Amino acid sequence: MTSADSLFDFERPPDSYAVMGNPIAHSKSPQIHALFARQTRQRMTYTAILVEPGGLAQAVGNFCASGGKGLNITVPFKQDAFRLADERSARAQLAGAVNTLLHREDGTLYGDNTDGAGLVRDICQNHAGMVRDRRILLLGAGGASRGVIGPLLDERPSQLTIANRTADKAEILADEFSALGNIRGRGFPQLGGNTFDFIINATSASLKGETLSLPEGLLAGNGWCYDMMYAREPTPFLRWAALQDAAMMLDGLGMLVEQAAEAFYLWRGVRPDTGPVIAQLRRDL
Repeated sequence: MTSADSLFDFERPPDSYAVMGNPIAHSKSPQIHALFARQTRQRMTYTAILVEPGGLAQAVGNFCASGGKGLNITVPFKQDAFRLADERSARAQLAGAVNTLLHREDGTLYGDNTDGAGLVRDICQNHAGMVRDRRILLLGAGGASRGVIGPLLDERPSQLTIANRTADKAEILADEFSALGNIRGRGFPQLGGNTFDFIINATSASLKGETLSLPEGLLAGNGWCYDMMYAREPTPFLRWAALQDAAMMLDGLGMLVEQAAEAFYLWRGVRPDTGPVIAQLRRDL
């Protein structure tokens, strides 16, 4: 390497990444990716950008024009990002939503959805949980559920049931994924008399401080419960799980870090060690 090369490398600005959403001030993504970058010695910056409704295309265009390398996309813009992507991963295509954009050298945008992979890695790797051959109940039929159905079915559960206050919405969603495994849709009242090994809350109820109205006896002996939301104290769903004598109760903090790690790997080609980052965020709650 010549001295000129060294000088050029020294002066080159760090690669730029960001998360876009609305609201965005609460996002932990800048902290997570700063910890990843420090751990893996990546020269990069990561910021949070507030985007006004209808403004994602302009915001992404401006970011890329200024040399931005990649973006995380959060609510309410994941479907907008899906439409912006020039090419999408298979899991993004299945989810119908994109939460990660890679700005490629040729100027095109590659879209991915890392939510489901983050959930599965947190369950199976961080907590040695099992999805294969288990009866899974997924609560909610919105975007959060859609993003994780494909990766859950890839783990080959014996059955995946989507339950929603509106049964029709759950049934329609189940039909969309029916080619991938044993999946069905139900309304909450139709769950009575069934038992499940694993119950995952993908509704916004915990975010609103609400408890879901669920039939008694849903959780099998030694069953696990997972809330995709997280908080300093146990969420309403996890308090319900404790009353059901759940063998394991997990919140979504690990999923948040794991889905971020998937995005980081797509951008940088390096997979960070998520354990210390999850522990740091848990201490900071």
